[in-house]
Amino acid sequence: MSNVTRNHKDNVFCLLYRDRKNLLSLYNAMNGTSYEKEEELEVVTLDEAICMKIRNDAAFVIDSRLNLYEQQASVNLNMPLRDLYYVTEELKKIAPPGRLHQRTRVRVPAPHFVTFYNGTEKQPERQVYKLSDAFNREETDPELELRVTVININPGCNRELLDKCESLKGYMVFVEKVRAGRDAALSLEEAVHQAVEECISEGILAGFFREHREEILEMGVYEFDQELYDRVLREDGEAIGKEIGREEKALEDIKSLMETLKLPEEQAMDALKVPEAERIKYRERLTEN
Repeated sequence: MSNVTRNHKDNVFCLLYRDRKNLLSLYNAMNGTSYEKEEELEVVTLDEAICMKIRNDAAFVIDSRLNLYEQQASVNLNMPLRDLYYVTEELKKIAPPGRLHQRTRVRVPAPHFVTFYNGTEKQPERQVYKLSDAFNREETDPELELRVTVININPGCNRELLDKCESLKGYMVFVEKVRAGRDAALSLEEAVHQAVEECISEGILAGFFREHREEILEMGVYEFDQELYDRVLREDGEAIGKEIGREEKALEDIKSLMETLKLPEEQAMDALKVPEAERIKYRERLTEN
């Protein structure tokens, strides 16, 4: 079990939804549909490295929709950009570039993006991340947009969805058991092992955990590049530091306009062209002060 890493939740999610039956049940629960034939679902999950040497978690076509499902154990505001990379690769497979020179319109399934969040940081039950939030300037009507629906599947959130989908609910039971083991000072290897055995004994996705017990314990599903992971963490830290500095500067500028020109906070932010998506945090900071 020496290969077990903090990436365990990603691995189990991908393993779980590699099964068409589980994937179809998740789609039905998400969309209020009742598809029963697994062959109606075409799995198109990317099998090549796109970002950080990981595959996208689950991609499939059904009912003329291209669904890209991702799982995140941490808040990731870059999911729209990541999904843009993913969907571009998917569309290249569905509609090869050579076909784009023909006169008739090339038809493609409508993309739909969902991220399931199960990290420990408190987040809303549902929220939407937009690609345009990452633009260097605010666009009132962006010509390129991509929206990702982020669904919090932690205990107490989106209960109706989890009750409708046995596999998703069981997955979260497993995650919570791993967390409980870690809280009890078990090593990650021990916590994963204990969670697997408890799920089997309690009949929680027992067949899945029996079949993939060794895979889950050894975490050999994906190559885990520790050097790359460490470098990304360092780069994230540097980027966060720069972002904090930028936010502090913007906050001071807002305060300055409010104090010197006696502008209301909204007018001060208008004058500084603060994007609407960022204003809520400045409002909260100004209220605190």
